[in-house]
Amino acid sequence: MATLRELAEETGFSITTISRVLNDDPTLNVTDATRAAILDAAGRLHYKSAARPRRPRAAQSNGAVLRFAVAEMLSPAEQLADPYYLYLKNYAEQRCRDLGYTVTHLTEHGGAYLPDAPGRLDGVLAIGIFSEQQIAGLEKLSANLVFLDSSPDELRYDSVVLDFRLGIEQALDELTALGHRWIGFLGPDRKLDQKKRPAPEVRRQHYIRYMQRRELYDPALLLETAMEATAAREALSRRIAAGISLPTALLAANEETAIGAVRALRENGLGVPADLSIISFNDTALSALTDPPLTSVSTHVEVMSETAVGMLAQRAAAGGKTLPLKIVVPPTLIRRESVCPPKTE
Repeated sequence: MATLRELAEETGFSITTISRVLNDDPTLNVTDATRAAILDAAGRLHYKSAARPRRPRAAQSNGAVLRFAVAEMLSPAEQLADPYYLYLKNYAEQRCRDLGYTVTHLTEHGGAYLPDAPGRLDGVLAIGIFSEQQIAGLEKLSANLVFLDSSPDELRYDSVVLDFRLGIEQALDELTALGHRWIGFLGPDRKLDQKKRPAPEVRRQHYIRYMQRRELYDPALLLETAMEATAAREALSRRIAAGISLPTALLAANEETAIGAVRALRENGLGVPADLSIISFNDTALSALTDPPLTSVSTHVEVMSETAVGMLAQRAAAGGKTLPLKIVVPPTLIRRESVCPPKTE
């Protein structure tokens, strides 16, 4: 895992600036380009820190090196608010480069995705959630279509997804084992389903079921917010200002909400984990670099991306005539410094 010093050497920005960006300091005025450079470098250094396999011979189709296109659900600006998808893309592209494949990008125009450059496509890697209309358009570009972080049709498309239930249960098992009983959930009520339609948020639903089974559920423990640091900071700050009791621990829907929560608590004279424990979800490079480093449910973004690229290459080599597969990646809880037993009166 990269350190702040290594990030400073890589980007040319000061350690202070990098730390303030990663911790979503609202008093820091930096451009989107600066934030993007820091987030991208954090991901690249993390990727390089792992032992990489020896580069194999590039796979080919009809004597030519495989050429894949990447379609992304979020725009570059939106990825700055939720870097999880930025890292999925970066790791997938790095894997393609490691294997000698050519990568191009698909740009959205009026809901349709078009290649940045002309030429044949041996497959499309679709990262995120897409509407039925968008999926139909992607399929016209290539019959070899693999979805990363969604599974819109298991009978037609390969996909790589996360076991959200297992991740939520690991986080809540950790907190209850430490003695927490009043555990809140910080995140949205609704999000998008596998075909980009509004639906109940999956992580929140698994949290509710777990707490109900343990007879710990209380609707007052649901702290609703968009999955953005600023929104989470404001939501938690409002609760504190209103004098509403805080839980002893929070399960945040993603890193950005966790970072916003840390900021809100700090601004109100409260500490993490001394006054409130926090577990994040996703565990990208940000989790280890924030202050304090976040205990987090790792979604193994490198593994997810590399697996999706492998499935795409196999489908291209087989001419698309293979049974669609869905791979469900099990998350892992990574323990760091944002969690401790609750205070005793």
